[in-house]
Amino acid sequence: MNRSDLIDVLIKETDLNSSDAKKVVNIFFDSIKNALAQDQRVEVRGFGSFTVKRYKGYTGRNPKTGQKTDVQDKKLPFFKAGKELKDKVDC
Repeated sequence: MNRSDLIDVLIKETDLNSSDAKKVVNIFFDSIKNALAQDQRVEVRGFGSFTVKRYKGYTGRNPKTGQKTDVQDKKLPFFKAGKELKDKVDC
């Protein structure tokens, strides 16, 4: 399922028109992205939570050439599924 599919489901399940449904989906995802960019935790009860994990820099190796290279510190988004989602998937 992709963003367009979510918009289509929202249109079918509500009285929203296409442009309003698109706005709702975009606002939802933009809100999650903005919160994560500000190092905030986002929790959707029954679905899961989004957090930002920090990874320290390290010395890596190019697998083709074997040359060593420094990898900078980084932050990446992390999703942890909630119990209800896990139960739904594992039925």
